[in-house]
Amino acid sequence: MKIISSSFFALLLFAEVLGQNNVQKSIDAFTSYADMQTASVSFQVIDLETGTVLASHDPNRTMPTASTAKLFATATALEVLGEDYRARTRLYHDGTIDASGVLTGDLWIRGGGDPSLGSQYYVSKSVRSLFLEQWADSLLTRGITKIDGRLIADASEFGYLGAPNGWSWVDMGNYYGAGPSGLTIYDNLLTFNFLVPSVLGAKTSIRSISPEVPGMNFTNYVQASSQKGDNAYIYGAPYSMDRFATGTLPAGTSSFIVKGSLPDPERQFAHEFLKVLNAKGIEVTGDITTGRILGVNSSNATYSDRTLLVTHKGETVGRIIDQTNFRSINLFAEHLVCLSGYHQTGNGSTSSGLSVLENYWSTRFNTHGIHVNDGSGLSRMNAISAAHFVGLLKAMHKSTNAERFKKSLPVAGENGTMRNICKGQAAHGRMIAKSGSMTRIKSYAGYINARSGKTYAFALIVNDAVCSSSTLVDRMERVFNSIAAN
Repeated sequence: MKIISSSFFALLLFAEVLGQNNVQKSIDAFTSYADMQTASVSFQVIDLETGTVLASHDPNRTMPTASTAKLFATATALEVLGEDYRARTRLYHDGTIDASGVLTGDLWIRGGGDPSLGSQYYVSKSVRSLFLEQWADSLLTRGITKIDGRLIADASEFGYLGAPNGWSWVDMGNYYGAGPSGLTIYDNLLTFNFLVPSVLGAKTSIRSISPEVPGMNFTNYVQASSQKGDNAYIYGAPYSMDRFATGTLPAGTSSFIVKGSLPDPERQFAHEFLKVLNAKGIEVTGDITTGRILGVNSSNATYSDRTLLVTHKGETVGRIIDQTNFRSINLFAEHLVCLSGYHQTGNGSTSSGLSVLENYWSTRFNTHGIHVNDGSGLSRMNAISAAHFVGLLKAMHKSTNAERFKKSLPVAGENGTMRNICKGQAAHGRMIAKSGSMTRIKSYAGYINARSGKTYAFALIVNDAVCSSSTLVDRMERVFNSIAAN
């Protein structure tokens, strides 16, 4: 019996070594192509049951990773805030209400960093202002029919950096470069409807811009082209009311939508609420202004002598995490980082959230050399290795939030941003992961349930490969399939 047991153990060991050799051979082949010689590659895969490394290549090499960085933002929020946490937005007044319904004083909108207010990911565009209408109805229920004062939007809980460090000028004006704000509305999204003439090289014109942004100066340099798809870019810095567009759109298109970012979400929030108040018959005699303009330093003490009128709770962190990882929403990832800092320290700035993030994970795995500069991965100042990702994935595998975290990740070959990866191949349905893609950056990190019954955590990051993106992905799929087939 001892001989049989020893032989059986030897066979298992041989099978594991053989599997390891296959995966190692796969990554070695991946890095050996001539067009990969100038690339930086970091790879690691571990057996989650034993913790042993199955295969690796330069696993401690740190580099920008694009959207796989969202794994850190979503995991931190789930651990620090919990899936049921809901950010609050509140209405206050600082005056008196007389018998005729006149509020003499200012109406304050106090932001708490809720990214779901009027978001297209939770409500249709036709009802996106419903929450504002409900707030206005609450004022009417209290007998308020006129506000003899200002409407003040206060987003100071998250500070006014506008965008995290390392974001590019070419990104910030576009929809995917919308920065976090204590008062975010309609995904901080601005849509430009272009009319594109049939003549190649002719200048396009703007049919409409939604929502209306009072005071915005927009200059259009976009031309008609024979190229298909959206090749136009919106440029503009946070809080700047100057926006301009360059690039091309398909010739002969009567209506082409290009998405940009709101210049000033805090100010826009006040403007959108004013429209609803007026529509409900509530007059506001004073001006619209903001916490940034007034130099407000928001705190509980600041609001202690004001009267609370409305409290609105947003979507749960669990639901926000689902959308963040499934659809790779940059804005949501940034908010999750800020909310983590706000919950822990009372400071919702990006830097506060990142400090909470790094401090939390430094006690759970080796974070030496890691630099996380944002939640979304849009910052090219991020420096994260495959070993860092695997450390995070291993820690989350052991967490009480493990299943909730894994549920948020799209499935290879089936849905989300992974629907076209390994489709019909060995890793189809066996891999759940977050993908990342930017110019000269491609990465994946997640879990693979192999045919052997083992569960692996892996990360593969590539910077500056010379080959095409499609060729690179094909080669990466071979690595993933070798793990799944192990």
